Amino acid sequence: MKRIGFAGAGRMGLPMVRRLVTAGHEVTAVGRTDRHRSVLSKEGALAVERVEDAAEGVDAFVVCVFTDRQVREVCLDSGLPDALPRDAALVVHTTASPHTLREIAARGITVLDAPVSGGPHDIAAGRLTVFAGGDEATVERLRPVLAAYADPILPVGPVGAGQSVKLLNNALFTAQLGLIAEAGRLGRELGVDEAVLLDAPGHGSAASRALAGAASRGSAGRFISDVREFVDKDVAVVRRTADGLGARLGALEPALAALDHAGREHAGLDHAGLHTNS
Repeated sequence: MKRIGFAGAGRMGLPMVRRLVTAGHEVTAVGRTDRHRSVLSKEGALAVERVEDAAEGVDAFVVCVFTDRQVREVCLDSGLPDALPRDAALVVHTTASPHTLREIAARGITVLDAPVSGGPHDIAAGRLTVFAGGDEATVERLRPVLAAYADPILPVGPVGAGQSVKLLNNALFTAQLGLIAEAGRLGRELGVDEAVLLDAPGHGSAASRALAGAASRGSAGRFISDVREFVDKDVAVVRRTADGLGARLGALEPALAALDHAGREHAGLDHAGLHTNS
């Protein structure tokens, strides 16, 4: 059993807390409201108001907030760095900037840079993918904790590498969506029904998770709308990171631009009442 602190028990974080408790770990989780703390208590966690309280005496502290800015608020701008026990590790599951993770580590904190791929259903099944950036000893020390909800846990390099791999993963996923949207446009010009176009290639060499997601919604535009909140923030970080390093997105850029166009086109159709989710 490990003592785990937790911040960010929302859509992704709450099922992580549930799995950690079920695995026998003692979890102290941050809840900002009475209602949120009540939910956490019902899951078997000790609910507290402040990250500093959640960090007391822990072996590891897990952060699963939404944005890079929120990671900075929790890990750098709060009392967390001073409250963490000296031998505790900080696990960051949020997709954020590699620079932010390195900045946290520069404070003398043992960091596992651990962005994830998957959703709440993957957490519930114990099959969330973790891209683990950190030294080998830290990865192995935390593997039994992460195994409560994650498999595989993939070591990808030092702190910062986890974020870089996740950002590239999301850039590829987003570019694939842009290409699928372009294929849909071409299909319409060739007289191919979109539902057929989304389903049939999934049984061939063009199969991908992006294509499967679009096929499950029956529309590339609908799927793009559903995931836009998540992919937009990550693509923005990819662009900022690449610009800061003088790197090029290259052939990824036109595919990302195609996604932007497809999203605007779908939004226009929804607004016109021609293509809704009802």
